[in-house]
Amino acid sequence: MAGATVIGKSKCNSKFSFMEEWKSDILINLLDVLIDYRGKTPKKTSSGVPLVTAKIIKGGRILPYDEFIAEDDYDSWMVRGLPQPGDVVLTTEAPLGEVAQLDDTKVALAQRVVTLRGKKGILDNTYLKYFLQSDIGQKRLTARETGTTVTGIKQSELRKVEISYPEYDQQCRIGAILKSLDDKIALNNRINHNLEEQAQALYKSWFVDFEPFKDGRFVESELGFIPEGWRVGSIYDICEIYYGAPFNSTLFNTEKKGLPLIRIRDLAKQEAGVFTEERHIKGQITHKGDVLVGMDGEFSIYIWGGVDSWINQRISRFTPKPGISHYFLTETLRPQLKAVESSEVATTVIHIGKNDYDKFLAIIPPQRVMDSFYHVSEPLFLQYVENLSSNHSLSESRDILLPRLMSGPLTC
Repeated sequence: MAGATVIGKSKCNSKFSFMEEWKSDILINLLDVLIDYRGKTPKKTSSGVPLVTAKIIKGGRILPYDEFIAEDDYDSWMVRGLPQPGDVVLTTEAPLGEVAQLDDTKVALAQRVVTLRGKKGILDNTYLKYFLQSDIGQKRLTARETGTTVTGIKQSELRKVEISYPEYDQQCRIGAILKSLDDKIALNNRINHNLEEQAQALYKSWFVDFEPFKDGRFVESELGFIPEGWRVGSIYDICEIYYGAPFNSTLFNTEKKGLPLIRIRDLAKQEAGVFTEERHIKGQITHKGDVLVGMDGEFSIYIWGGVDSWINQRISRFTPKPGISHYFLTETLRPQLKAVESSEVATTVIHIGKNDYDKFLAIIPPQRVMDSFYHVSEPLFLQYVENLSSNHSLSESRDILLPRLMSGPLTC
């Protein structure tokens, strides 16, 4: 294979043209570099060079890094090849087929992840990422997977995966269209991260450290010292809790008939994976801006940003009572959910239930304080929800465009 080349800004022709004839070739013939660290296990540390692992490559992007290797170990570990900005990373098993692109962060590569770099002027990296994400690319990957319990793809089979592609300039235009949508999603995510940090800092200042009220008198409570005139109440003093109902899985469909059904696995990606025309008399429909918690596995808080949907069993919905800020509710819930999660002991999946929620407490300030916090924090929450909703629309647009652009009927 040819030596590594740096992929920087695209130099593709920006002019729009009619669709040219597409070609097809096996992946290895279109690559300058394929880096595979399978069979090696790095020594991990609590800080240092971020490690790109299979578990953080999700939905076309790399999630926050949670594993590292020591800076001093980098050169001795990365002997099979060094990643470069723009390289495509692909998970090879558990699961197969998650794909993302590297930015300019210095990273190390873990097992179950291969790094791909297209031939300069022949295969654009961004196009390759989206091709592998598309239904066509995913089917061609899974057609070559092997294994029974854990399925994956061997490097020898990965090399043979067929890639369909137009002329290089057309690849760049396709990649640029899809990347512009993903870049807007990423920007909204960064804005939301900042909004959430602001709200959490505000809540901590008011209701944990009591900074605006330190000049007053404090009294003892079951949650420690609180300002005089405040009280400790039940979680039910600040919200209503609703529970999803079971649906007959034989009535699920992927043709978008009926209403979407949110399962626990759908919460993080903000997109229902199935639909159902079934109407459940005890069912609960969630709306944009609702606070949801999965009751199995891990008990994180999710703000729903999608369309109206049924919630499946083992999902709970928390609705703040009038005058209660959403962020007051979420930040009251968060540490108590984490406390239950850390105290649970199970060999398979941990669970949370109504009996746990019944024990949740809330610090209740005077109404004037609650109103003040509502007026300061609720606009942050509403902006957060609008960004989530925008991301949902952007994702839908990308997912509609992706198969069309990759199968050749559209020009760009």
